[in-house]
Formats: sequence, structure tokens, C-alpha cells
Amino acid sequence: MTLPPNVYDAEPIPASARDEIERLLSSGDLFRYTAPEDAPVALLEREFADMMGAKYALAVASCSAALFLSLKALDLPRGARVLIPAFTFAAVPSAVVHADCTPVLVEVGDNYRIDIADFEAKLANADAVLISHMRGHTSDMDAIMALSERAGLPVIEDAAHSLGTTWHGKTIGTIGRIGCFSFQSYKLVNSGEGGILITDDPELLARAVIMSGAYEHNWKKHKAPHGDNSPELAQAFARWQNKLPLYNTRLSNLAAAIVRPQLAEVPRRVRDGRANHDHVAAILNGSPWIEVPGKLGPEERAPDSLQFNLVGMDADETRAFQDAAAARGVKVQVFGLSTDNARAFWNWEFLGPVPDLPKTRAMLARACDTRLPARLTRAELDMIADAILGAAEDVMGDVARFGT
Repeated sequence: MTLPPNVYDAEPIPASARDEIERLLSSGDLFRYTAPEDAPVALLEREFADMMGAKYALAVASCSAALFLSLKALDLPRGARVLIPAFTFAAVPSAVVHADCTPVLVEVGDNYRIDIADFEAKLANADAVLISHMRGHTSDMDAIMALSERAGLPVIEDAAHSLGTTWHGKTIGTIGRIGCFSFQSYKLVNSGEGGILITDDPELLARAVIMSGAYEHNWKKHKAPHGDNSPELAQAFARWQNKLPLYNTRLSNLAAAIVRPQLAEVPRRVRDGRANHDHVAAILNGSPWIEVPGKLGPEERAPDSLQFNLVGMDADETRAFQDAAAARGVKVQVFGLSTDNARAFWNWEFLGPVPDLPKTRAMLARACDTRLPARLTRAELDMIADAILGAAEDVMGDVARFGT
């Protein structure tokens, strides 16, 4: 019997990283500020900023750390109200709480994107906006930016799942004031843990760098655009020296050495991930029991997973579908039915009383998630699609495939 593919292992780390990793291990030089200049972390920041078309980058311990530092860099007042999508990972509201701010959850529709009407209704009492492009689904950034700019609110992009995605040809993460990305193992670029933020604002970058743990004058080891002297950045660093707390969320040289050679792989991973997603989505959309929402017009995605909605199934049938897919060797997670799922807003008990968000709750009750890494072959993709279709037929009958 042919076994279903393993969708959890990441791609191997490129061989080109191994000499640098061995050098670091031999020297013990893992701390980003040990070298006088050109430490692997500093080089990663410059290379990532250039790849993204941004002026500055700061590599840190995780995307959560990047979100936290972004909020702190904005110098928001304690208790500031930050709009976030109600469909995101628990680390996002956690970062808001960590930054001494208050998350305000906004409804999300059946296409996994911000409900613009609810977003607009909640803007009046907000201090900032943090948009999660959850699972790589880009919300209507034209509307979000226009409404936010009209209200005078800064926008942070949580692009943990969106490295390589574009909106009107513009790189996701460069639309708001700050963009944050993840290097966690399930993301497009993998160092096990890690994250990075990008911005064109020297004031925000200087504040974030110091708070990340650039004690004394270590901020001098952060590279300005293309290594040039940047008077405005140097002035910002000097202005904030000793005036901000140090949260010590730095990335290590070892993690940077693992990430750097993977940057060259991003275009290929984006291309293959998009082709894989679209191939499986086209197959699944042939079933009356499954709907894969399409992308928005300006969006070109970089997916490494697949989300789809179940159609016409009640809660018992939905659970039966989840079990049937597992029996066929493919793990499908229904966000709203998986026990203690960290993407279901009612499980964020640290926020207090659960808000009334009927649209998001209804979506999560039938929204399914399965991994679909870019390295899979066409045969493996067909096996996954067949298992999902078969699971739906196990529960609902074979109308989809045979038309009877």
C-alpha cells in the first residue's frame, strides 16, 4: 500500500550553509554582537531587506518578538487598542498583550479575510492596526490602508505566512509601516525558530533595534542601507540610547547562517507552492461538499498549506469528515472543532470575556486546514486530494465523483 506523503518535514538546509555553520561551531561565535562587523545576523538583515525592497530589517527570536517590538517601537500608550483579525494564531493577541496594549478582534469572512464593514466600524476607537495575513490569505489592503490612513492609524503587517506574496505587485510586508515575518520550521524559510521585521522608517528601526537588546553602542553593528552611512539612522540611535528598555529578543548567528542560503530558494518555493495549491484546489472545487475560496484580484499568493470550507455538513458530519480523512492518512484540521485550537478566538481565555463574533465563529466551524509544502510531487498532491475527496464521499455519498 502506498503511504500518504509526510507533510511535516521541512526541506533540507542547503549544503552551502554547512561550512558557515561549522565555522561558527568551531569558533563558538554565536552571539550577533561578537564580531566587529558583518556578523551573519547583520548580513541576513541587509540581504532580507534588499530582497523585500525595504530600507531596514531587524532579525529577532520569532515573529511574535517582531510584532511585540513593532508595537513598542510605535510608542503606543499603555492600553492602546489594536485592531487584529479574529482569525489568527494565539501568538498575535499575545504579542499585543505583551506590548501592554489591548487587542480588539475584527470579524473575518468565509474567505478568511477581514470583514471590511466590521473593520471600519471599529476604527473610531482604535490606536493601531495589526493585520494578520493568516495562512497567507491577504485581506483587502487597498481598503484597509485607505481607512487606516484616513483615521491616522499606523498599520503593522503580520506576514508570517506570506513571504513571497504580492499585492498589486507590491511585496506583502512593505505596505504598512512595519512588516513581520517568521522563520519557524513550518514557514517558507526555516531556522527552527526566528523572525524578522522590515520598515523604511529609521525612527521605528532605531527604537526596535535598541529594545531588541542592542545594549551600549551595539546598534552601530546594524547595517544601514547597502552598508552606507545613514545620518538619520545614526541620529535616531543616538536619540534613543539609554532611554528604552532592553527586551533581549535577538537572533543568533547560527540561526542566521541557516536562513541566509535559503533566501535564494524563495522564488522557487513560491512558484512550486502556488502551483501545488492551485492544482489541489481545482480538484477539490469539483466536489459539492468542498469550496476553496479564490484569491482576491490584486493578490499573488505564496501558499504552503491549503484551506477549504465544508459545504452542507452539520457538526457531526464535519467531525466524521475529519476522522475519515485521518483514516485515509491525511490530517485535516477543522479550526473550530479541534480541541483547544490556538486559532479559535474563544480559546484565547487570557483576553477575558469571549466577544460576539458570529461570522468568524461560523467560518471556523467549517474551515479546514491541511499542510501542502512546496516540495510535494504531483503524485503526492493527487494522493492528498483523493483522500480529501474520498473522506467527503465517505460521509456524504459519492455524488461528487459519479454524479448519481
